[in-house]
Parts: sequence; C-alpha cells; structure tokens
Amino acid sequence: MNIIEIFQYGFMQRAFLAGSFIAMTCAVLGMFLVLRKMSLIGDGLSHVSFGAIALGLFLGIYPIYIAIPIAIIGSLIILKISQQAKVYGDAAIGMVSSVGIASGVILAGLSKGFNVDLFSYLFGNILAISTTEVVMAMILSGFVLFLIYLFYWELFSISFDEEYAQASGINTGFINALLAILAAITVVLSVKVVGIMLVSALLIFPAVTALQLAKRFQTTIFFAMVIALLSVIIGIILSFSFNLPTGAMIIILNAILFGLAMIWKKLG
Repeated sequence: MNIIEIFQYGFMQRAFLAGSFIAMTCAVLGMFLVLRKMSLIGDGLSHVSFGAIALGLFLGIYPIYIAIPIAIIGSLIILKISQQAKVYGDAAIGMVSSVGIASGVILAGLSKGFNVDLFSYLFGNILAISTTEVVMAMILSGFVLFLIYLFYWELFSISFDEEYAQASGINTGFINALLAILAAITVVLSVKVVGIMLVSALLIFPAVTALQLAKRFQTTIFFAMVIALLSVIIGIILSFSFNLPTGAMIIILNAILFGLAMIWKKLG
C-alpha cells in the first residue's frame, strides 16, 4: 500500500488532521513549559486525566468532558501548593498526580466493565478518533494557540526572567495560571494521540530537540512545530503500515529526532 492510498481512508484523514493540530499545540506550549522548568506538569496532569477519564467512564459520560475541567482544577491546585505551601513544583506535581492515579485505580476496581476503554486512553488510539473528537481537537487547539499568541510577550518574559517580568508590570500570577490551564487542556487533547502514559513526552521532545537546532526563540518554536508534525504524521503512517501502537511510534520517532539533533549540534 502506498502513501496516496493511506490518505484515502477516512479514519486516517481524521487522525492526520487531529494529530497535526495537537502536535503544533504541544510544540508551542511545550517550549514555554520547558523554559519555565514546568515540563513535568504534563506528566502530572496526565495522571490527573487518568482519574478524570475513569470517572467519566464510571458515570457513563464522555470522558473528555470530565477530564478537561478536572485537569484544569488539578493544574491550579499544583500552582497553589507550590506557591503557598512552600512545596517545590516537582513535589506538588507528584502529590496531585498520585491522587489522580489512585482515584483512577479505585474507580477501575469498582467497575471492571470499562477497563478495555480505559486501556485505550492509557496508550492512545488516534486511528479510532471520531469526527466529533477531530472538531473538538481543532477548536481547542486553535483556542490554546490563540491565547498563546495573545499573551506571547508575557509568556516570553516570564519564561526567561520572571522577576524582571513582574517588575515590568506583568501580572505573573495570572500568566502562570494561564500557562497551567493551557497545559491542562493540551494534555487532555493529547491523550487520544499518544495516551496518558506518554503525553509529557509529546510536550517535551519537540521543544528540547528544537533547542538543539536554533538560537532565536521564534525559530526554535518553528522547528519544534515542524518536528512535532513530522513525528506525528510519520508515526501514524508507520503504525498503520506495520500494525504498531501509534502513540509509542510517535514518541520513538521524537526520540530518534532528538538523537539526530544532538549529533548535528556536536558536529556543528
């Protein structure tokens, strides 16, 4: 089967469309999270999403409708704990994520009927994405990217020097909260692409790979978007062609691209 034939399948078209939007969103947002040393928040929020998705399946409600608000609440709790309870950010993430995982495990134990559905969210299943989910991915990705564009300067400032940004009159508390909320939305969107277990990698890899290749911030963001798009599109094609897990294939490709970028930087 050649590439042209692959693009003729409706489910592949939906996977490419949703995957491309989510990849770009992860790349752009991931850059700010990596520079803010908040990249592990993706891992924590994915665990919170696990509990929220389990709750949605338990209640018979479409899981994403439950996961987005709960992930947003989880992101704000992480911020609050790290700021007011004198707890380091990684410890706050660990605390909240462990509660999310524990909640999901308890709900899975209470109702064994949805364990198969929960498994698909754990490792991703973008090839089974519906038209409604594609539309939702496009709308929410567009929303996240629009807010990043709207608050670009503020996000840029706090990413490099939060104290200077605050002295310049930027409401750093609001911008940090906005970044956490956008991370929560993006993590929930990415669950369908690579799964709960691998979401943080999709946020981190394109950003750190691009940082090896470019020096100007805007160029780095562009490279991150290209890397994320390539990994998702090629990952979908390879997983379909060789009957491999799509999410895992996408992350392996990201790891390969990062390795190549490191070699390129060493040789340069």
